[in-house]
Amino acid sequence: MKFLQIAGILLLICNSNYAEEPMIVAHRGASRDAPENTIPAFKLAWEQGSDAIEGDFHLTEDGHIVCIHDHNTKRVSDRNLVISKSTLTELRKLDVGAYRGKDFKGSVIPTIAEVFSTIPKQKKIYIEIKCGIEIIPVLLEEIEKSGLKQEQIVVICFNKEVIRELKTRTPPYKAFWLSGFKEDKSGKIIPSLETVLQTLKQIKADGFSSNESITEAFIKGITEHGYEWHVWTVDDLEIAKRFKKWGAKSITTNVPDYIKKNLVEQDAAADADKPCR
Repeated sequence: MKFLQIAGILLLICNSNYAEEPMIVAHRGASRDAPENTIPAFKLAWEQGSDAIEGDFHLTEDGHIVCIHDHNTKRVSDRNLVISKSTLTELRKLDVGAYRGKDFKGSVIPTIAEVFSTIPKQKKIYIEIKCGIEIIPVLLEEIEKSGLKQEQIVVICFNKEVIRELKTRTPPYKAFWLSGFKEDKSGKIIPSLETVLQTLKQIKADGFSSNESITEAFIKGITEHGYEWHVWTVDDLEIAKRFKKWGAKSITTNVPDYIKKNLVEQDAAADADKPCR
């Protein structure tokens, strides 16, 4: 018995790198292969081995949460309806799959409940809120009805007030503030590390999620203060490898199958072949 316990400990030590692998998050589902933010895209993401899915959510005029990226339907259907000024019934009449080919014709804008229903046990969803704090009460009701566990839910948003409201109402749910980077007129990169850290503290966020325009030093500054760091949207394997090395907790990608197989599974196999020292 003691031998088995020691062997188990050694196995954990040898495989410690694998345990630290970043989660692979399917951006709007497997959106390179299927119409974004649709049930076919989310189901395909699970088939491709994604650890989590990411979807975009708005509140309709009649108080339902639907999964779509833009504030209107122009880009993904043959009609242009504004989500916040349309009812669920009106939105569900649209075909949001035909633009990606006949195989996806008839796909409709899903409700958040329908997206939740695709999530397997032990898998997660990154809920990106694309509107304001008015969605929070409805979102919490939908999560409660879904039966999903607390650890399966992550809320992300560019609007820091949405994250603040969520953490005020339900502190246990993980929530990350999203931000890209740009140069101001003087050439200075904004937001600065100081601004990010101050914002995370003020809104009680669990971490920061950024695009690729971030340095290793910036990431280190975030994680050294106890916050998680996540990155989007990475489809290039070499870039994904760099961010894995720099400590990304998750990598969001349009090609989860490709990144998963080449970043996680191949690296794990390579580690397994190395002698434990």
